[in-house]
Amino acid sequence: MRKFLISSAVILSAAAAQAQVAAPSATDGPGPNMVIEVADAAGQPKGKIVLDLFADKAPKHIERLTALANSGAYDGVVFHRVIDGFMAQTGDVQHGKHDGDTAQAGMGGSDMPDLAAELSDVTFGAGTVGMARSQSLDSANSQFFIDLAPASFLDGQYTVVGQLVEGWDVLNAIKKGDQAANGAVDKPDYMAKVTITP
Repeated sequence: MRKFLISSAVILSAAAAQAQVAAPSATDGPGPNMVIEVADAAGQPKGKIVLDLFADKAPKHIERLTALANSGAYDGVVFHRVIDGFMAQTGDVQHGKHDGDTAQAGMGGSDMPDLAAELSDVTFGAGTVGMARSQSLDSANSQFFIDLAPASFLDGQYTVVGQLVEGWDVLNAIKKGDQAANGAVDKPDYMAKVTITP
């Protein structure tokens, strides 16, 4: 089942109202950190993104992200849905490998069960990382998104798992998708290597 954030109409109207925002002034917390090396469709490096993961806010989700990263499951997974002024989504380890057929990217997850939501009082701001899900609140699995602008309309509906602390310019340079196609990206950028550091 496709892991959407919210309905296309709401996403597109929200994206249209946003402009690129200044880099968030987030401090690196206790971690762990997820380090994502981004590459373009041709395999050329674009830079590094560092996410501070909130193990105290969403322990089961951080456990899942850590397990997938440590197993190499995230390596080579595309940013299949990127909406300018809203967010960049990735993490479909089932259908999102850049060297395969990505036509179904966004439809899958991992071979592990879906997770129950771990909602918190953290608001969705620029650089906030959340888990994508389908209609059920308890359907997050492997896909996640990073906000390109504040998105408080997502508060209380999606599990917040972290905050970008390095690489705002790299995040904003990820290839954008077609808004008329709900942000689907042709020849998308991808996560060349994902590692977890303390």
